Amino acid sequence: MVELFEQDIRENDRQSSKGNQLKWQNGSVWYKADFTGYEGLAEYLISHLLLKSTLHQSEYVLYDLEQMRYKTTVYNGVKSTDFVKDDWQIITLERLFKSFFDESLYKAIYCITSHEERLRFLVNQVERVTGLTGFGAYMNKLLTVDALFLNEDRHMHNIAVLMNGVGDFAYCPIFDQGAGLLSDTTMDYPLGGNPVVYLREAKAKTFCNSFDDQLDISEKLYGGQMKFTFTKKDVKELLNAATIYPEEVRSRVEDVIYMQMEKYKYLFEV
Repeated sequence: MVELFEQDIRENDRQSSKGNQLKWQNGSVWYKADFTGYEGLAEYLISHLLLKSTLHQSEYVLYDLEQMRYKTTVYNGVKSTDFVKDDWQIITLERLFKSFFDESLYKAIYCITSHEERLRFLVNQVERVTGLTGFGAYMNKLLTVDALFLNEDRHMHNIAVLMNGVGDFAYCPIFDQGAGLLSDTTMDYPLGGNPVVYLREAKAKTFCNSFDDQLDISEKLYGGQMKFTFTKKDVKELLNAATIYPEEVRSRVEDVIYMQMEKYKYLFEV
């Protein structure tokens, strides 16, 4: 357990449809407290399962479980190492678009009727502004992770690039998976409910509300860019180590991941 103080609190400038978690920075380490349920468990499990994927570890943020004492309260959550170095900063796509065109990227995308054209527009505009190439492949990786793990909070304030002081751009590691795995037990997915029903209710937010449609479109336009290699045994071992969360929570998460592994069987290397 780590004790954190008021001077460590950091304001969240990346809006979330799920509300804002308490966040702290102490040196080069960031801490995030659970806010609507078991976000920390979701972040930990997803990022550690990505260790068994074709993504390079530099392509995503690795989160570890932590309990945090702040004032008189102990929170469950996660910690991660700050990936923003030197004079680089995180620029969300919404902020990037607004600064270049004085318009909302979210509104611009949803003015387009075709879901396919929405993604094509998003990729083309980001490449045009940043000079990055292969942003479509990056989006496929992001949407693949989100579909498998049901991350409901991937919107224009939650996809980002890195920019340095002279205006160079670079890819940002995939971060913020806390809204995955039906983690919102406060409002949307209370414990005790049927996860099979909940899986049908989970909605994407990037350019349409269907995880399947988003993934299918990104694969059609930019190809499938990643595979997973983890097994049910890997899932169970990680959950068994997450003893700060009750058995009821870990059991539900296990069921959800197993169902998603079966649904997206083609994403796994044999």
